[in-house]
Amino acid sequence: MKFIIDNWYLLLIALASGSMLFYPMLKGATAGSLSTAQAIQLINRDKAVVIDVCEPEEFAAGHVKGAKNVPLNQLEEKLPQMVKNKALPVILVCARGGRAQRATGVAKKLGYENAQALAGGLTAWRDATLPVEKA
Repeated sequence: MKFIIDNWYLLLIALASGSMLFYPMLKGATAGSLSTAQAIQLINRDKAVVIDVCEPEEFAAGHVKGAKNVPLNQLEEKLPQMVKNKALPVILVCARGGRAQRATGVAKKLGYENAQALAGGLTAWRDATLPVEKA
């Protein structure tokens, strides 16, 4: 006990460094990002719907095979028309993943609890040499 009292600052440093180590892991767990392998499993096993939130010209240049295009600024009004069953998993994709993360929040607000963003976006999809089609 005397050691703890005399060296309280060491204990504080240990707790602070430990929390800094765990923070990225906790942040990643709540982000809801999918790896490409997890996305493929959802598509094949659970019939997940892939929604590309890029602008139409980006979508035409290349997108995940079978994806539907709903630009981020139109997601709130068009997602319910594109995916009527809110129980289906929804995979949101953009070029690098930033817009898809924002789109996940919009989709969850609309009641799509199984909505997740593809980590790394279309760039990660291409890096994994998965099929990309052009419109």
